[in-house]
Amino acid sequence: MTAVNVAMRDAFGEALLALAPDVPEMVVLDADVSTSARTAAFGQRHVSRFFNVGVAEANMLDIAAGMATCGLRPIVSTFAVFLSLKGADQVRNIICYNKLPVILAGNYGGLSDSYDGASHQSILDIAIMRAMPNLTVVVPADGVELRQALEAALRRDGPTYIRICRNPTPVLFADAPPLEIGKVRKLKSGSDLTIAVCGVPTSMAIEAADRLVQRGVSADLLEVATIKPIDAETLVISARKTGKVLTVEEHTIHGGLGSAVAEVLSQRAPTRMSMIGIEDRFTESGAYDALLHKYGISVDRIESEALRLLNPE
Repeated sequence: MTAVNVAMRDAFGEALLALAPDVPEMVVLDADVSTSARTAAFGQRHVSRFFNVGVAEANMLDIAAGMATCGLRPIVSTFAVFLSLKGADQVRNIICYNKLPVILAGNYGGLSDSYDGASHQSILDIAIMRAMPNLTVVVPADGVELRQALEAALRRDGPTYIRICRNPTPVLFADAPPLEIGKVRKLKSGSDLTIAVCGVPTSMAIEAADRLVQRGVSADLLEVATIKPIDAETLVISARKTGKVLTVEEHTIHGGLGSAVAEVLSQRAPTRMSMIGIEDRFTESGAYDALLHKYGISVDRIESEALRLLNPE
């Protein structure tokens, strides 16, 4: 692993350019955020394959669906909050109902749209997209996994939602086996508790697991990049081994990774659980790292919650 930081949105823009020659049927649609979402370079290089529809997210999704029926592979790009809320009707009724191979690239996921306020913070998108029938949901942990998720989605028959962070984050998987949609990546083996994490907090969970070792605690650390379909078998095996599960996500605790894990374990391996994420509230503007810390998404919180789960009062 390396300490280099790369923004997922930058990796997204670079991946579009790299994949364009090999996937000639790939087209990119943007809702007037091409500079922010890093689709602008693709638009400049491939003018006939780029469509800026303006601030009209619902229309953009309908256009992409039509393109998909004609054999094209559309990638729809805008902020995650707009895809999941403004576009929910079109995602549900047009794209998912018809199982169309449209890739939904949700930029500025989680708290990473730092200064645009509560209206732009995307803390509900995983819950909304996970509820859509036929939709695969992927939350990469770094720019490497982001590109791999995009490549894999272009090979799939159905629709895929990929969550993208705005800010630079540590590159974790440059030298690791590639991401497999539907499979958990085991980062550490342990017997005392399971930590299941997705997205940006993955690097925090790795550091917290290292700290826990110094306290004599070994964690089974699982990176759950695919929220749907979730790798139930790996989760069940780990939960049965450790008997305690902590989930960590940059999302509300209602309907995201924690909920998905609880759904699996409640049916197949009832386990003591705790969830780290955003409580039932709206968030606010501010520096990204400060927001993560304020809402309890941090190395310190993961370590302390793991210890509390191991030693309940």
